[in-house]
Amino acid sequence: MYNPDADPKVAAEQPDIEKGVDGKHRIKLFGKTLPLPQSVWLRRILGGGLIVGGVFSFLPVLGVWMLPLGLIILSRDSKRIRRIRRKSEVGLMRRWREYRARKKAEKAELPE
Repeated sequence: MYNPDADPKVAAEQPDIEKGVDGKHRIKLFGKTLPLPQSVWLRRILGGGLIVGGVFSFLPVLGVWMLPLGLIILSRDSKRIRRIRRKSEVGLMRRWREYRARKKAEKAELPE
């Protein structure tokens, strides 16, 4: 059975949710480590609040950026959301690589 966590390329691209040495929950995004609340209920409230705020992205200050962040926080405790997050991350990374390869090929074809 394929384990995406065992693949170093896939594991490096996914945000890491881990328990630090001191036992605190943390999330690693874009090379930065952010602390998460210790309580499961606080993490669920925070994640749900971010998702609700992302739905109202037409309002000032709130934005679509809140949706993925809320899902990442909720995926710490929910297997179903974690599965959805991982599938979407794999699909987005695949599209990003295809886009980059297509742009690189187009750039190589242009005469200088």
